[in-house]
Amino acid sequence: MSTQTLSRQKYTQQRVVVLNVAPRKYDFLMELLGSFDFVKVTEEETDGDSREEIIAKLQGAARDIKLINAGKLKGRPARELLKEL
Repeated sequence: MSTQTLSRQKYTQQRVVVLNVAPRKYDFLMELLGSFDFVKVTEEETDGDSREEIIAKLQGAARDIKLINAGKLKGRPARELLKEL
C-alpha cells in the first residue's frame, strides 16, 4: 500500500486587493480588516481624476480629433508618440 503526501503550498508573495466600499461602511470594514493579524492595512490617497475630470478630458480629446480631421489642428504621428515612451 502506498501513501500519498499532500504538500501545502506556501504563499510567499504579497497580494494587493483594491476594494470599492460605500462611505458609510468604510470605518467598519477598516476596523474589521485591522483585527486580522495576517492583514496589513495601508491607506493610500489616490491622485486619480474624478469621474467628471475624466469625462471632460475625453470630450476635449474628441474635440481635438474632430479638429485634426477637419485640418484645423495639426496631429502628431503615432510613431513619434511611441518613441517617447
